[in-house]
Amino acid sequence: MITYEYPLNERIRTLLRLEDLFDKFQHFANSDAAENHHVALLTLFEVLEVAARADLKFDLIQELERQRQTLLGFRNNPEISEEALSGALYEIELSSAQMLAMHGKIGQYLRDNDWLMAIKNRAAIPGGVCEFDLPAYHYWLHRDPAVRRNALNDWIAPILPIRAGLSIVLRLLRASGRPEQQVATHGAFQLMLAGRTALMLRLRVDHNAPFIPEISANKYALNIRFVAPDGEDHRPRQCGENVHFELTFCNL
Repeated sequence: MITYEYPLNERIRTLLRLEDLFDKFQHFANSDAAENHHVALLTLFEVLEVAARADLKFDLIQELERQRQTLLGFRNNPEISEEALSGALYEIELSSAQMLAMHGKIGQYLRDNDWLMAIKNRAAIPGGVCEFDLPAYHYWLHRDPAVRRNALNDWIAPILPIRAGLSIVLRLLRASGRPEQQVATHGAFQLMLAGRTALMLRLRVDHNAPFIPEISANKYALNIRFVAPDGEDHRPRQCGENVHFELTFCNL
């Protein structure tokens, strides 16, 4: 199955973008190739930009506290594993404490690094990080892979509490819904929400089905139109077939 996630507010959209960027950073940083470490550094700059929202850290802390209070209500419930509950509470409390220990604007230490900011500014120019533009960066890319990897890990380490916090929130969000089997007749599906609330939609489509969902939603209705990539240019065309898919409304 291929899973498509569609955020229904800006806060969840930001968390999903950051999750994707953190995952990509880790993937490229774990490599030995200089080209991959270059991509990791550019991804770090993207993390810096997306995480720059002043209220991101406090939004996460508040949401974790809300979830902690909810979990505390399950204490002494015979249907709930006390061990699992204690583990979840500890994870939330640890993540909150780590974020509270972060001072100042997220990533300010990176902005104060003139060498990194020179690379960031040049990277905004197509082809702007060639060896003749940034010889010091060219030298760094020829250092031992372990030296580069250690530097990348040091640069991202102070931001990792944000990753831990958003991972908990998104994990709880994804686990909150109950999947429903649906059919898009001739590739079109509409559902009147009638007061039904959600923070995110999850669609799962068979991996072998050549259909891509295009989603639009507001507080009144959900519309999904399935299209199929047509030809080598992948230009989408309206799907005329019935498409079976799994739909989950996720809410905290």
